[in-house]
Amino acid sequence: MRPFIALLLTVAAWSANAQPLQLSGPTLDGSTFNLQALRGRVVMLFFWNTDCVPCVQRMPELRANAAGWRGKPFTLVLVSTDRERQSALAYVRTLRQVDKAAVDTPFLWAGEQRLGAGLTVPASVPQTLVLDSRGEVVARHVGRIAPEAWDDVAELLP
Repeated sequence: MRPFIALLLTVAAWSANAQPLQLSGPTLDGSTFNLQALRGRVVMLFFWNTDCVPCVQRMPELRANAAGWRGKPFTLVLVSTDRERQSALAYVRTLRQVDKAAVDTPFLWAGEQRLGAGLTVPASVPQTLVLDSRGEVVARHVGRIAPEAWDDVAELLP
């Protein structure tokens, strides 16, 4: 019960501050990423790493759900917290060979990102942040992706 209360207090504190998150830097494939460019879209930031079995197991589900909202103002952004960029890059290269839909998904490595105020790389993964169209955090889910995370996204979409 205490972790749940702590999570509610954390989300409430974020909501009270209502600051758009800042995140920018290169993607794993070398293009430029800037979270601010996604204003007007609902964004799900999924923090993961290659050593996290539940993270890797959930990748197909993440991409399938995101594909279901193709044409809607929604973007899934996957942020690797691997210690070495090469670990994340090798995984993403393999994934993109077997799943062509993964080409459209921004994959970031946390070690190369410029994080603005209010955003830190989580110490444990998986973690999911849902951002509204203003770039403000409206929900945070720790652990396996809960159905509520997708409900949060659905409620924010037009």
